[in-house]
Amino acid sequence: MLPHERSLVNKMKNKPFALVGVNSDPEDKLKSLIKKKEVTWPCFFDGGDPSGPIATKWNINGWPTIYLIDRKGIIRFKDHYLDDKVLNSLLAEQTEHAKRLKN
Repeated sequence: MLPHERSLVNKMKNKPFALVGVNSDPEDKLKSLIKKKEVTWPCFFDGGDPSGPIATKWNINGWPTIYLIDRKGIIRFKDHYLDDKVLNSLLAEQTEHAKRLKN
């Protein structure tokens, strides 16, 4: 998964996009992973347990779970895999919406 996430961060560099990770591994393992795999995006520790407070509140029942949240904070997508077609469609929709707001 990390190569896909890294590619996504690079691809979306100049777009209205942010990747945020939530990890349920023990804290020492998470810190090691972030350093070893050169994770450049924010990654939150969820208590070292798959039923941590973030996973519980967001109803995460499998890893990874991917959410796309628009600029209004509305969840537009939730699944275990994000393909480019879905991402591009939602980004185009958000870009078009932003253009309409400017006019």
